[in-house]
Amino acid sequence: MPFKARKAVFEKLEEIADVAALSPEDRDKYDQSLKVYNDYIATIESAEQNGMEKGIEKGATTQNLENARKMKALGLETSIIANVTGLSTEDIEQL
Repeated sequence: MPFKARKAVFEKLEEIADVAALSPEDRDKYDQSLKVYNDYIATIESAEQNGMEKGIEKGATTQNLENARKMKALGLETSIIANVTGLSTEDIEQL
């Protein structure tokens, strides 16, 4: 096992031993702090995921609009463009 990995194992064991030696009140405080920290991490990860999904959706909409402009410039019918891009006929006519 590489030194870095062994060091991490021993640090984790030391942390566990320290937690086991806590008084019941301190253990409750520790557990509560750990819960708050884990909730915070979960919230951040969820926000990042939602942000990425919204960014992807916005990018897809932008790409659909660009494709619709190109198809309209080629003279394709609005109904065909709407079918391919998923945009409304009103949106396409405004391009």
